[in-house]
Amino acid sequence: MNKKAPWQDELEAQDEDFKPLTPEEAQAWRRRNPPVSVWRIVAGQVAVGALVALLAWGISGQARVGWSAAYGALCVAIPAVIFARGVTRGGMAVGAGAAMTRLFGWELVKLVLCIAMMAAAPHVVRDLSWLALLAGVVAVMKTYWIALLVRSGVRKTV
Repeated sequence: MNKKAPWQDELEAQDEDFKPLTPEEAQAWRRRNPPVSVWRIVAGQVAVGALVALLAWGISGQARVGWSAAYGALCVAIPAVIFARGVTRGGMAVGAGAAMTRLFGWELVKLVLCIAMMAAAPHVVRDLSWLALLAGVVAVMKTYWIALLVRSGVRKTV
């Protein structure tokens, strides 16, 4: 007896509802959902990092707090630049496996570089403020969410 798992029935139901787009529908979808440049996101990260550093300096009145926040922002922004460069150079990958390998390989480089920069922070920034560094890291990481929210076409469904 060939008994199906409950999730298999659900998959089959979804397959029945699937309707491929016509070329005109696909073109209209692309117009409504233009691709976001990775470089715009990186530029946004740098801008947010500079703003957080200036705010930290201005609120605390101490340059060391501003430099700590700036270095925290750089701990995310510099690896993001290297990731973006690595993923976008060399043209299209030949196949899904190669694309995933490239993506995860550069993500690993980004993660290791971020951790190494944070570990080096006490040696790079004099009188480091860990709280300000953390504020810089968190603020710049959150720009990915901001980029998704302000992207044109995200809220449109038709």
